[in-house]
Amino acid sequence: MGKVFDGIALRASASAGVGPPAADRLAPVDLAKIKEQARTGWSMGEYSGLSWMLRPAAQRLADACAVSAGQEVLDVAAGDGNFAVVCADEGARVVASDIAPGMVEKGRARTDAEGYDIEWVEADVEDLPFDDGRFDCVGSVFGAMIAPRPRVAAEEMFRVVRPGNTVGMTAWCPEGPTYDMFRLTRSYGPPVPDDFPRLEQWAEEDTVRERFDGLANSIEFERATLPWAADSPEDFMATMERHAPMQAAAKANMPPDRYAEMYEKLVEIARGWAGGDGPFEVDAHYLLIVGRRRG
Repeated sequence: MGKVFDGIALRASASAGVGPPAADRLAPVDLAKIKEQARTGWSMGEYSGLSWMLRPAAQRLADACAVSAGQEVLDVAAGDGNFAVVCADEGARVVASDIAPGMVEKGRARTDAEGYDIEWVEADVEDLPFDDGRFDCVGSVFGAMIAPRPRVAAEEMFRVVRPGNTVGMTAWCPEGPTYDMFRLTRSYGPPVPDDFPRLEQWAEEDTVRERFDGLANSIEFERATLPWAADSPEDFMATMERHAPMQAAAKANMPPDRYAEMYEKLVEIARGWAGGDGPFEVDAHYLLIVGRRRG
């Protein structure tokens, strides 16, 4: 499901790369393939419906980072710009970036339509095209956590923020509805070595400290939840199929019978949340991470 699902087309991207040791095990050809899958897969789907669900987390991250007027802010793996818009509302000057050209197009169209002066750039979080220390804050809402080499992504985000300033992230926790879906979608993807990290390892505080080691002189954590609601399990999955990039990619790329099987199992998971076929609301758990760059 967009930046919620582990993803089928990005299965390797979502699971590989825990700092330098795991990153070293990614052959260049494999890494290039992962990046191309990201550019293609994350360009699919309408996204706006999923974006709406994730917006409260963007506000909470901006508050945790104390974004204020006059700052220069970078939204990394921005989706259609939730964090960028919140920061612009605070009076910050904002650049939004995403690896997927289709997502950049969606984000630019959204912020232009809503009247925001936000610069959009196609960029990979592992190779950001910005000068050292340019920004007062770098933030990513459920985006940078998907990078295949977490330590490289962390180094890049801290590189482009000014010394003494903040890098903020949100990451899904290994509990609740997101984790239910991660476990299912992973079972439909190719096998991945056991020592490759999972997305939800970004929600392990010790792992974050390891990935930020030498980059941050302080790290703050906060547990939070997002409400997911729908009129029915079928309605929920229909929305995800329409709006979530990686669900759309799975439908386009998987054999139809295999996709239909997975889809029905996802509906069954949502039916478990609802306790039947009616409306439901569940809490999706995530971790807020704010690191302050050394210096």
